[in-house]
Amino acid sequence: MDDFLDKLPQMDLMRSEKMTLVQLIIPVESAHRCVTYLGELGLLQFRDLNADKSPFQRTFANQVKRCGEMSRKLRFFKDQIDKAGLRCSPRHELEPYIELGDLEVRNEFSSYLSAEKSLRQLADHEHEVLEMNSNSEKLRQTYNELLEFKIVLQKANGFLVSSNAHATGDETELHEGTYSNNGFIETSSLLEQEMRPEPLNQSGLRFISGIINKDKLLRFERMLFRATRGNMLFNQTPSDEEIMDPSTSEMVEKIVFVVFFSGEQARTKILKICEAFGANCYPVPEDTTKQRQLTREVLSRLSDLEATLDAGTRHRNDALNAVGYSLTKWMTTVRREKAVYDTLNMLNFDVTKKCLVGEGWCPTFAKTQIHEVLQRATFDSNSQVGVIFHIMQAVESPPTYFRTNKLTNAFQEIIDAYGVARYQEANPAVYSVVTYPFLFAVMFGDWGHGLCLLLGALYLLTRERKLSSQKLGSFMEMLFGGRYVILLMALFSIYCGLIYNEFFSVPFHIFGGSAYKCRDTTCSDAYTVGLVKYRDPYPFGVDPSWRGSRSELPYLNSLKMKMSILLGIAQMNLGLILSFFNARFFGSSLDIRYQFIPQMIFLNSLFGYLSLLIIIKWCTGSQADLYHVMIYMFLSPTEELGENELFWGQRPLQAQFPPLFTLNPKLHKLLLHPYSS
Repeated sequence: MDDFLDKLPQMDLMRSEKMTLVQLIIPVESAHRCVTYLGELGLLQFRDLNADKSPFQRTFANQVKRCGEMSRKLRFFKDQIDKAGLRCSPRHELEPYIELGDLEVRNEFSSYLSAEKSLRQLADHEHEVLEMNSNSEKLRQTYNELLEFKIVLQKANGFLVSSNAHATGDETELHEGTYSNNGFIETSSLLEQEMRPEPLNQSGLRFISGIINKDKLLRFERMLFRATRGNMLFNQTPSDEEIMDPSTSEMVEKIVFVVFFSGEQARTKILKICEAFGANCYPVPEDTTKQRQLTREVLSRLSDLEATLDAGTRHRNDALNAVGYSLTKWMTTVRREKAVYDTLNMLNFDVTKKCLVGEGWCPTFAKTQIHEVLQRATFDSNSQVGVIFHIMQAVESPPTYFRTNKLTNAFQEIIDAYGVARYQEANPAVYSVVTYPFLFAVMFGDWGHGLCLLLGALYLLTRERKLSSQKLGSFMEMLFGGRYVILLMALFSIYCGLIYNEFFSVPFHIFGGSAYKCRDTTCSDAYTVGLVKYRDPYPFGVDPSWRGSRSELPYLNSLKMKMSILLGIAQMNLGLILSFFNARFFGSSLDIRYQFIPQMIFLNSLFGYLSLLIIIKWCTGSQADLYHVMIYMFLSPTEELGENELFWGQRPLQAQFPPLFTLNPKLHKLLLHPYSS
């Protein structure tokens, strides 16, 4: 038995790569460039030699903090560009707004802080954008107040016409010094101005006019009614014009109101309620002449503010566009620099403080490539001393590394989502390249839908180079990453759909005519009595005549259920076979004898035997009841099978399974875990 096992192949191509523990002694002047080049190669995993230190105690904590600050500023610019609806398009013919080299940290170890210039430039531009945003918000607030004032003047006039003849006293006018041509920002807003006394007629009736959000109107009116005990008259009308909220940049629907009341105490209560509900109150004169004069004045100032806002928006967009031309490059550079410093923080200084010492794992095949990269980094950094690279003896278990390509990478990620294989274990992702899309197709099974999937996969593949260089959304990025998975699922779905003979759930006579015909020429009872077989079976897949017949459901359900059993048992046996090769590779004969063999007996003495009966029944056309066979194999193993007998010697063979099936788990537990009980 051992000689037979030793002659089997080792499955080296199906296992993770052999790993080597190496040590690097890097001169200070070339440390940054060495780590950068090694990161671009991506075949060396450093060990953290400073695990006992906090992030703030490490050598390059200041550089990491600086990169984090630069990253925050760049994210701020990205948010502002997105908020303005602009695009970060690269500019090839013009110079960058900030030189890319200013963002890169220099090669000399003594000048890691040379990014000060770039940080100051980013801070200046951030301050400029923040100042423009602040000015724009103040201008927008003033513009909104003037717009609300205009709407109130237009809408409140209808409520005041009836009382215009009785108006006495002085009306409140807009203060002449509130909106001067050069004072939009410094002067107080309309909401901050003190309300002047409302007009008072002979009966002592006053009014307050203003505007409020539509969603607060009902609560506002109810509160006014309760506060004044019903001694007020509330009029309202839609503004017919939405106003943008400066804080959220959303359009808000508002309602113009006019409240008539009497008495100073009622006025005080109404003003407090307006303030509590965020309602903006504006003085409206009862004299129509003064209303028209005030409206013209407000319209003139609105026009000036619109021009100012447009000019400020253009200036802000120009500044953001200048930053956006190179924003993507800068963000990539900062991320790379932060990753380099995070890696450098995992290295140790030697006693002379002139070299950095690092340890890491690399695939055995990559040692030559790492040597070349280190030599190139030494040459590019003009270092007089090269990097010392030597192999160490490993004590702990190496990490698992699988070489993947564009096709196998998505399948490897699916397998890793369930669990990463141990070092040098057989890799299930190799088999999932076929089994995963095929089992999906067994479930999907429609060549019409498969063609749709195929078109989508071909679109992703033809635009692979362009899409790989773009930043996609989360859903589109997931589809693009699994483009080869979708391609294989589409191909297998077309194949299984041809077997099921379903094109968007409609059967077709693709491979010739049906093997069945009607009992008479009218075919009036084709779907009630049944069809008659008159020639050889349909050459490929399910006969289209099954669709719509009275036996369609029992036939297709039986076919797909039994096929699922066969595929499931084959998948489980594949997993057990992989466990055998793993045990053999690691030299664990105990796992082979007392784990693999009992599991194979346990699985195949029941479900494997069921799969054998399904295949025999399909080949012989027998009418045997497999449910009856499997149940009475345990209840009455010596009973005659009768018409349920599928092959000679079936009854004595079945009589051996129950005791084997029953004793196998106990034997497995006793031998593998003798002290568990």
